Amino acid sequence: MDIENQDNTPEELQEQPKEQLIRVTGMYKDWFLDYASYVILERAVPAVEDGFKPVQRRIMHSMKDLDDGRYNKVANIVGHTMQYHPHGDASIGDAMVQIGQKDLLIDAQGNWGNVLTGDRAAAPRYIEARLSKFALEVLFNQKLTYWQLSYDGRKKEPVNLPVRFPLLLAQGAEGIAVGLSTRILPHNFIELIDASIKHLKGKKFVIYPDFPTSGEADITDYNDGKRGGKVRIRAKISQYDKTTLAITEIPYGTTTTTLIESILKANDKGKIKIKKIEDNTAEHVEILIYLPPNISPDKTIDALYAFTSCENSISPLGCVIIDNKPIFLGVTEMLMRSTDHTLGLLKADLEIKLGEFEEQWHFASLERIFIEKRIYRDIEEEETWQGVIHAIDEGLKPHTKHLKRAITEEDIVRLTEIRIKRISKFDIDKAQQKIDALEEEIEKVKHHLAHLTDYAIAYFTRLKKEYGEGKERKTHLRLFDDIEATKVAMRNTKLYVNRKEGFIGTSLKKDEFVTDCSDIDDIICFTGDGKMMVTKVDAKTFVGKDIIHVAVFKKKDKRTIYNLIYRDGKNGASYIKRLAVTSITRDREYDITQGKKESKIHYFSANPNGEAEVVTVYLRQVGSIKKLKFELDFADMLIKGRNVKGNIVTKYAIKKIELKEEGVSTLKPRRIWFDESVKRLNVDERGELLGEFRGEDRLLVITQDGVVKTIKPEITTRFDEEIIILEKWIPKKPISAIYWEAEKERYYVKRFLIENPDKEENFIGDQEKSFLELVSTDYIPRVELVFNKLKGKDQRDNEEVNIEEFISVKGIKALGNQLTAEKLKQLNLLDPIPFQPEEISTEDIEVNDEETLNPEGGADEHIGEITAKKPKTDESQINLFDE
Repeated sequence: MDIENQDNTPEELQEQPKEQLIRVTGMYKDWFLDYASYVILERAVPAVEDGFKPVQRRIMHSMKDLDDGRYNKVANIVGHTMQYHPHGDASIGDAMVQIGQKDLLIDAQGNWGNVLTGDRAAAPRYIEARLSKFALEVLFNQKLTYWQLSYDGRKKEPVNLPVRFPLLLAQGAEGIAVGLSTRILPHNFIELIDASIKHLKGKKFVIYPDFPTSGEADITDYNDGKRGGKVRIRAKISQYDKTTLAITEIPYGTTTTTLIESILKANDKGKIKIKKIEDNTAEHVEILIYLPPNISPDKTIDALYAFTSCENSISPLGCVIIDNKPIFLGVTEMLMRSTDHTLGLLKADLEIKLGEFEEQWHFASLERIFIEKRIYRDIEEEETWQGVIHAIDEGLKPHTKHLKRAITEEDIVRLTEIRIKRISKFDIDKAQQKIDALEEEIEKVKHHLAHLTDYAIAYFTRLKKEYGEGKERKTHLRLFDDIEATKVAMRNTKLYVNRKEGFIGTSLKKDEFVTDCSDIDDIICFTGDGKMMVTKVDAKTFVGKDIIHVAVFKKKDKRTIYNLIYRDGKNGASYIKRLAVTSITRDREYDITQGKKESKIHYFSANPNGEAEVVTVYLRQVGSIKKLKFELDFADMLIKGRNVKGNIVTKYAIKKIELKEEGVSTLKPRRIWFDESVKRLNVDERGELLGEFRGEDRLLVITQDGVVKTIKPEITTRFDEEIIILEKWIPKKPISAIYWEAEKERYYVKRFLIENPDKEENFIGDQEKSFLELVSTDYIPRVELVFNKLKGKDQRDNEEVNIEEFISVKGIKALGNQLTAEKLKQLNLLDPIPFQPEEISTEDIEVNDEETLNPEGGADEHIGEITAKKPKTDESQINLFDE
């Protein structure tokens, strides 16, 4: 109620008319539903029949209206479209540019922008367009189009265009409506046609996205384009040289501008380290990233994927309009519906053509009878129109038994409209030829209708042949490896510790420096009272007083082993134990002793490769202890879990413990696999086992272009598609190669050893047309030569060559020996001759099996391959046994 005068008396208020309360609940409900329906149906979501949103459909219809084969100004097309689309020219222009940039329906001329760089198109008055030949063929058919009035009732526009192609999946679609959205990813033109043909043949098919910006995609979780699916997309990054990376393809949804901005932002935050970046993109993407010295290119590539827009995820959401309702579909069903719809349109088109041909045949037959039998003379005496109609009808009756339908008055009227000149020049033979041609067309159409599926398959095949050139797949489908951000983040900050007060952090610059780290690392800390904690790196964090060890924590690290000797409680016995820490709850305090009050760590060491040292233990002089000094070897201890009590060292007080001898690793060599699907090394048993690697072992890498190198087997290493040999390097094992020497035009054989493991070398020479034919790392390889058949001569028998006998081991730069002067048809690598190299004697080392470690095992678990050995000492001084 509106009360303007607060001084009115109660009587005056009673005299005023009471205002009525109007409830708007129902009105709001109706208005909101109307608005939501309008946005969903008329703006944001495409129809499944033709794959167009209303604005796109109206643009295509307007371009067909204006089509005369020549280019039209886009401004003119936009203005014409406004007759059908009740919105401003900006929305129409933007929608038209998006269609034009997909290079399928619009033949564009001028600057239409660049999807790679994000550059906008020129103003509509400066660019031109016309319908492409493909659009004219598949989008329009006046006879198959249903029409409706435009928004102002002045024009007619199509309800849906009779599209005879899975256009929705070819172009993709995005839109945000009220309460829902849609995101249909673009698919490959040729693959869609192949899938449509498979569907018509009753076969199963699978289709995957293909993006115009190329790049790489992992479609493992695509989920048929339904809700809940995900596509991971990556830029294509390659190593240009040791200090330069090149990005040649970018992920869908990004531009070179946004990509470079994300890289610079990651560099500013210290996630990656780059020297400079250059954008040389023109027709094709080329972004060069220059790295500082001593920065790993492989690790930088992983960091680019982890911290920049070089890797993104897209969540598809297949929402389309069916019968004026939004429906969620997968791309498989969308293609099936589209193909079935195309089949129905082709059938309807054939039926219309059949009707037209039959009508033409009917009238051509009537015309021939009318003229050949001179029925037109029967009307000379008739004075009325009805008499004329009757006379012609009666004259035709004796000759119409072969006709396919009855004669109507409309047929007779058409006969009366034939001119005398045409009658006088009538040629019976030509008339019969026309009728015969029409009969052939009728039979052809009937055949197509009887074999409709074959006709549709032929239609799709023709589309592929005529328009498929240049539309091959751009996006490479592959499995992606999961990159752990903490492993590839650059160390952009410094970690400090105040051991006495118990603080760690990046802001304690006046205290002890520990290590360089990244701002996303976890830090593991041990304190003198036997506590352990893992916490996120921060400016300043309290972890407990008397810190004895601080380091960057590596999750699931089975190789870092902690060796310690501790006192259990204030006056308890001392124990020895070894443990690994593979998983924890962050910021939770753990006991590595038994948790008794005043427990104390006597000795502690962290060993990154499971080393086991020898220490000397000194006891305090108490009572009648005879031996105050003895040695302990941590190699005699099993590696157990954090909660295990350990083995007793002594029940007497320890004065001090000193390191006597550095230890060697007690872990087995690390087993490394190569996963061909992602081209990465791993220790998770995925792919092919390359072998067991100790600290100095290396990998041998040989590529198709004749480059050989050895590398350390780091998990972050990336391998390209050109690799043909990847195995554990045995320094004394020769490499045998057969290559084509372009200058001499002969095949040459060479055997060599790698003399400089740290250097990458080409062993087939610098001639541009030289190429590697085959390579082997067998001790005694064999090769079969298949010769060309010479004209007029018998086929020469195949020849077998033992490469070890053929040539001795020479330098990597040596030319080698000519294999043969004859022309070869083929070279086949045969099974090698068995050879057992001399076994290298190695010191037997008792080791713990890393793969069977259970760091969280209980006190009764014995983990590993060694057994504890009792040292020969006085049992009154030290007891070593399992608790």
